[in-house]
Amino acid sequence: MLNKSIFVLFFIGFISGIANAQLTDLFRLEYSFIPKSKSQDQYTRLRALFNYPIKIKESDYLVFGAEYNRVILNLEDTYPFETSGLNTIHIIDFNLGYTFKWNENWRFGFKVNPRIASTLTRSITNDDIFINGGVYFVTDRMDDTSLKHPYRLVLGLTYNATTGLPFPLPFISYTREINEHWEYNLGVPKSSLKYNINNKHVLLSFVGLDGYLAHLQRPTIVNGQEVDHISLSVMVGGAGYQYFFTEHIMGYMYSGYSFRLNNVLRNDNRDEIYKLDDRNAFYLRTGIKYKF
Repeated sequence: MLNKSIFVLFFIGFISGIANAQLTDLFRLEYSFIPKSKSQDQYTRLRALFNYPIKIKESDYLVFGAEYNRVILNLEDTYPFETSGLNTIHIIDFNLGYTFKWNENWRFGFKVNPRIASTLTRSITNDDIFINGGVYFVTDRMDDTSLKHPYRLVLGLTYNATTGLPFPLPFISYTREINEHWEYNLGVPKSSLKYNINNKHVLLSFVGLDGYLAHLQRPTIVNGQEVDHISLSVMVGGAGYQYFFTEHIMGYMYSGYSFRLNNVLRNDNRDEIYKLDDRNAFYLRTGIKYKF
């Protein structure tokens, strides 16, 4: 049987479309919705992903995966520039990872994550392509019956070209079981508190980061300056419900409110030129997934 820590290494999202993905997803379909406060504008995202592990040796695995996000910006308000080129944003990720057992307690892995993030109104250019990746160490004792409070710890470094920072950022995620019903996770980009009612029904509260940066293939002139990038960063908190149809197939719905929202048009240096939205708003995310 495959160890869950193998999948934990590769299904960590660091603000890649939505960063709130569970760590053990093999397949997922998802719908997200954020209406703009006091406006007719709306943000909608459709998402699909899969990951496939291949056993190389007894404890070595190669993992292939892909993810597609279609972001739809329904900009119905009046703006001092043409918005037709901003209606649809495509974010396509390809994942390639490798993991092996470092020692008795730790597993090491790395992944390379080429991304296309663009309006895709023309042929793909170098400006549409971003290279992300990371290295991770995992110790997973969630199934250790000798522990009173089983836990999982993930430590790593991640590089994300869309952040604009020329150096990797630390990653940490700590999950701990309190008892048979309660479990919490502390980390970035997501922290949560979960209550397992039974093996079918789960309630949870969460706080997390979300966002993207994409290239505009048809630059727009705003306030006399050319903008060719668009970005969204948002911090959300709320509550959710999960229903397990089987041991591995789960439906879910999360609802909440954004604490911080910033939707911005940027120039080639990624300087802020025009703020599309910064008002906090309602947040809804629902979908179905197959998890290990």
